Amino acid sequence: MNKSTIYLGRIFGIPIRLDYSWFLIFALITWTLAASYFPLEFKGWPVAQYWIAGAVTAVLMFGCVLLHELGHSIVAMRYKIPVRSITLFIFGGVAQIEGEPPSASAEFWIALAGPVVSFALALFFWLLQSMVKTLAPLLAVAEYLAYINGTLALFNLIPGFPLDGGRVFRAIVWGLTHNFRRATLIAAYLGRFIAFLFILLGVWQMFSGDISDGLWIAFIGWFLDSAAASQVHQQSIRDLFAGRHVSDAMRRDYTVVSPDETLEKLVNEQILGRGKRGLIVEQNNKVVGLLTVHAVKAIPRSDWSTTTAAQVMIPTEKIKWVRSDEELWAAVEEMDHEGVNQLPVMKDDQIQGMLSRDDVIGMMRNLNEFGRH
Repeated sequence: MNKSTIYLGRIFGIPIRLDYSWFLIFALITWTLAASYFPLEFKGWPVAQYWIAGAVTAVLMFGCVLLHELGHSIVAMRYKIPVRSITLFIFGGVAQIEGEPPSASAEFWIALAGPVVSFALALFFWLLQSMVKTLAPLLAVAEYLAYINGTLALFNLIPGFPLDGGRVFRAIVWGLTHNFRRATLIAAYLGRFIAFLFILLGVWQMFSGDISDGLWIAFIGWFLDSAAASQVHQQSIRDLFAGRHVSDAMRRDYTVVSPDETLEKLVNEQILGRGKRGLIVEQNNKVVGLLTVHAVKAIPRSDWSTTTAAQVMIPTEKIKWVRSDEELWAAVEEMDHEGVNQLPVMKDDQIQGMLSRDDVIGMMRNLNEFGRH
């Protein structure tokens, strides 16, 4: 489990997590609403009432963000695309949807689902206002949530990748060109252009005297540009690895150790002595586990002399591994998914080699220097 998040539970089988950065934005939104927005819109309340309304609104706002991400996730699962988790954090929320959509139409509906949910929430809170107009605190909350959900939906429909609107745009281009790569690059470059416009607008507002709003707009532009540039970079790597398999990058000089060897010996001879990061543990010519540097570091140094590889290794049944004929990009995504730095390469329970991030980076460097052949 990610140590920077708090596990909240599951909805439709999807793990829901809360990043620690959420508490910062929660406090900021609560303070802004309680100290500025609500006192201007609704005068004469007790101070405590402003703060309670601000806190409740902030919580409900992130509940709406969660529903927005669930919209994406449920439609993704409808197309049999697994959803790893949904995380609420300082910038709102993100659904970790595994893999790319199988078709342009799937991309279109998955991307559109979030804004549709936000529009529906805006309509709900707008209608709710007439029912609670005599209850000022509830009216204040309903008014703000109607506004913020409508704004969220409209903002996300801006055709700047990776916003939802950018993904809708990519789906349309994909459907017209029947070329996912081209559609991704066109959408990403459009996203960078729109991000640049945000930055320019923010700088212009700052020079016009509106420093606070200008900074926020420029920051949003920078964030969008970084995300779009990341998509361009990721697509470039995919193009570079096109047609390459795990066998092209894996190392065959893996190290096999006995399950009875102590960590002290393995650290001195293999990890420090030979720079090995992953050790294959075999018994009777059969792979029984994988010993990683991370696992060793979890054991107090004072216990290394009495702790064996068998006691801290990852057992065979829990090892994440890849085949030598698997596409290299798919293996890279698997490492990212599992949060590991190396994967054993196996076939029929027999070890064939090791694939590490260093191997992938080395191959990428060679392909950049000498070109693809």
